[in-house]
Amino acid sequence: MNQTIITSPQARLWLVLVALGLGGFGIGTTEFVAMGLIQEIARGVSVSVTQAGHMISAYALGVVVGAPLIAVLSAKVPRKGLLLILMLFFALGNFATAFASNFHELVISRFIAGLPHGAYFGVAALVAATLAGPQKRAQAVSRVMLGLTIATVIGVPFATWLGQHFGWRSGFVFASAIGILTIIAIWFAMPKMPAPHGASMRSELSGIKKPQMWLTLGIASIGFGGMFSVYTYVSPILTDYTHVDISYVPIALSVWGCGMVTGGLVGGWLADRSMKKGLYIILFSIIVAFLIGAFMMSNLYSALLALFMMGATGMALGPALQTRLMDVAGEAQTLAASLNHSAFNLANALGAWLGGVVINLGYGWKSPVLVGVALGAGGLVILMISMALDQKQPKLHVLSS
Repeated sequence: MNQTIITSPQARLWLVLVALGLGGFGIGTTEFVAMGLIQEIARGVSVSVTQAGHMISAYALGVVVGAPLIAVLSAKVPRKGLLLILMLFFALGNFATAFASNFHELVISRFIAGLPHGAYFGVAALVAATLAGPQKRAQAVSRVMLGLTIATVIGVPFATWLGQHFGWRSGFVFASAIGILTIIAIWFAMPKMPAPHGASMRSELSGIKKPQMWLTLGIASIGFGGMFSVYTYVSPILTDYTHVDISYVPIALSVWGCGMVTGGLVGGWLADRSMKKGLYIILFSIIVAFLIGAFMMSNLYSALLALFMMGATGMALGPALQTRLMDVAGEAQTLAASLNHSAFNLANALGAWLGGVVINLGYGWKSPVLVGVALGAGGLVILMISMALDQKQPKLHVLSS
């Protein structure tokens, strides 16, 4: 597919990346603060902690549904206008969560808030890759996703602190306010960018026929799940297994976030040097980090180190798989980029659900960490299948966006 390469001075590129990253910061805050405040939310709407986990699955389902639907329907929409619309929808969805009056409204509002998530990150990643050029695509994508990871260091702990002191609803008001700020930032920083030349619903849907696209999405859906099997239950794991005061939860979330920031940057760096080796290194690291981490959760300090390792190895998959999809998607660039976040949120839903299952079966609060080991191994198996298929096909053409 022929695409117009849009050049940009370095300063403008950084402004655009910061604006797009701010949107990722808001999305990361709203996605993960629900986990940090899960006990407060459960009390607030009178349900159990594991029932409250359904709102996390509802958000993830919103991403899964919204990403491909929006990507296909908006194929011809100019990129800047599309990003502004998605951020407005995001802000309104989080206001709806903040004012939900019961658990059912909360679940519905989380589903609605999740709808623009995947499409935003997908379009933002393509914009960043186009502006950065083919040699630094993965690193540009990692910097857009850096907003999400910084949210886990600053946004989520701060929103969690707000929720603990001013009511859980304040955390979602904060996320919505970030959405409004992102709209302003994108409006002023981002140049006008048309939809890719030749883009259409038909060209986007052509990706459905590509086995490598589905295998790459499978790696994300399974391999990324371990992050959420643990992250969803960080608060009760620390209070009921590690036996620390709940006031330490924001600190633990911040440590996890520092790991995600580190992992996201390293993942982009590895992918730009060797996609195949980078993905193998990342998935092996996930398995090792979660396996070791399972034996480190009984003490606060070792638990914090384990959370850092799990956050780092898990998040390293993000930019690597996002870039891999650009290589295998052909003309279905927007659909593939958006579906990547559907896959990550399938991992979110799968990890949260499996973590709850093993806890409810009586295997204890440490068991979600071992779920992460199994899911990492599953992602590795799918990667091996994908790479074996690569050997039977012509070498992938690396697209500029």
